[in-house]
Amino acid sequence: MARIKIKFDTVSEPIEVESGSLISEAARLAGVEITQPCGGQGRCGRCAVHVKSGSVRRRSSLRLSSKDIEKGLALSCQTVIESDLTVSIPPQEKIERILTTDKTVADVQVPDNYDATTTQTIRRIYSEITPPNMEDQIDDANRIKAAFRRDFGFQDIEISLNQYRQIGDVLRSSNWKITAILDVSSMEGAGKEAVRLIDLQPGEVQQGSPIWGIAIDIGTTTVTVWLVDLISGKVKAQASEYNQQISRGEDIISRIVYSSKENGAEELRSLVLSTINELIGTTCKRIKGAICKPSNIVKAAIAGNSTMMHLFLGIPAISIRLSPFVTAVNQLPIFSAQEVGLDINPEATVICLPGVASYVGSDITAGVYSSGMDDTTRTTLFMDVGTNGEIVLGSNEWLVTCACSAGPAFEGAGVVNGMRATKGAIEEVWINGNTLESSIRVIGGGRPRGICGSGLISLLAELFMTGIVDKAGNIKSGLSTDRVREGEHGMEYVVVWKDQTQTNNDIVITAVDIDNLIRAKGAIFAGYQVLAQSVGIPLEITEQMLIGGSFGKYINIEKAIEIGLLPDMPWERFQFLGNTSVKGAYYALIDTIALTRIQNISTRMTYIELSADNSFYEAFMSALFLPHTDLSLFPTVMNAREEIKKN
Repeated sequence: MARIKIKFDTVSEPIEVESGSLISEAARLAGVEITQPCGGQGRCGRCAVHVKSGSVRRRSSLRLSSKDIEKGLALSCQTVIESDLTVSIPPQEKIERILTTDKTVADVQVPDNYDATTTQTIRRIYSEITPPNMEDQIDDANRIKAAFRRDFGFQDIEISLNQYRQIGDVLRSSNWKITAILDVSSMEGAGKEAVRLIDLQPGEVQQGSPIWGIAIDIGTTTVTVWLVDLISGKVKAQASEYNQQISRGEDIISRIVYSSKENGAEELRSLVLSTINELIGTTCKRIKGAICKPSNIVKAAIAGNSTMMHLFLGIPAISIRLSPFVTAVNQLPIFSAQEVGLDINPEATVICLPGVASYVGSDITAGVYSSGMDDTTRTTLFMDVGTNGEIVLGSNEWLVTCACSAGPAFEGAGVVNGMRATKGAIEEVWINGNTLESSIRVIGGGRPRGICGSGLISLLAELFMTGIVDKAGNIKSGLSTDRVREGEHGMEYVVVWKDQTQTNNDIVITAVDIDNLIRAKGAIFAGYQVLAQSVGIPLEITEQMLIGGSFGKYINIEKAIEIGLLPDMPWERFQFLGNTSVKGAYYALIDTIALTRIQNISTRMTYIELSADNSFYEAFMSALFLPHTDLSLFPTVMNAREEIKKN
């Protein structure tokens, strides 16, 4: 196949690729960053580039107008190179850092009766080894094992090749006095303990000094790391950051698609590892009064949805999106940090918490445990809303679960003026029922740049309650306001005029945006209904609703009920718990009983695959209205709407 030269304006030298390559492939080889939020499927239109010269073939031009194409714009992920090219790269969408700057640590309750010597598996021991002589020719490794057997009763010690390489130097530099960090875990049915050497240090370490561990939540959007002192059990530092994989897909399916491309899986794994390792370094720097380097961290517990865990470990995830939607693995063994690529002590113990099925991962098993759901007699509905909506219904006696594809709409993606919940995002909207004028609240104050998920929920509720939008989601024409108009994508409502925005463009919500939001909320509500129907329990008798995930913290309950995202039940039944996934990982890190319970939760859950359930499709179609086709399910909403009409 012919070799073709392509010159990108952001790099100095052209590169050669084979004829028939995609522009996005050439860009990757040239080290040119092009954001692909849909994973290279040609759906989002945000990887457009300007072809200045040369011949290309556009496989798809979705999201590009005829004028755009006339100007030479092309979707890099869908455009085939047919001749030498010159390509201009527009300024790329920046993923703003959300790294927590507040160095205080949220109050996390250490379990009662926590005891570092019995509750978790890491041990630190001091031993004085008998040195060899001409009459005593036992090798260094067996000399250590004999001392540990004599002083602590450990029958055998597992020692890695890395440790064998260091043993001799440590023993001789310390005059045969050493401190060892060990991982002690019961061997089921073996009647003895398996003890693994993690670290060997010269001399005696001060008693009570920290032993470091980390709890990690790998979210589709955000990665969170907690640094923990395993001696006290206390969380000492926390940090969060956007998952760098976002640039290769904003939702799970997009990333799976991207991972199936050549070198795609390796790239995604590298991106998430880079995110995690940067956060580990950040948390270590926040420790005052104690030396903490990443290499001092000897244990990690990790939670995440099934796709994130597969991509993190480099396990092919393609089967997750293909019928019959099965993961490669749900119950993972213990790894070393070196195996998985974490930048901590290479021999550190890494626990990957267990998942349940393709779309119900360890973020949910960890969340069910940390929320207390598996320990209550009350009928409880637990949900974690993100790009994927995972739902669990049950109590300490039974658990059923499902997942529904909410899509990225509630995280600001797939919406014309949507954005993530960062500075400049509209987070709350109010509309005057008489004038139809809007008022807004902006994260960080000042002029807005777009609308985040909580703002979209608020806006949609206000549009419906004031009658601008009907129950089918249609924007009414002929209203006495210039905020409702015909736009490029059909009818739209202007939330903020351009002279009041940072972008100098109107911020609007379009008919297409509303349709995406209604589909997202409809999928989640249908998930509730199908779970309740599967066990014969009316949804309205649910005694409490627990909402996990960072998104849940910002949901206005009243507005979410008004659009039919949340069930119409008394507000006091709702509890917003924040990041239940990282909290569950924290408990698994420091408490072997917690880890066992999370493992039991994963086996106790009955998973319902909604795509194989006809009742879900029926429930979904019924939920594609505001708030729902069956208005008897939302009596308080309809009463409130009638009151607004009267006034």
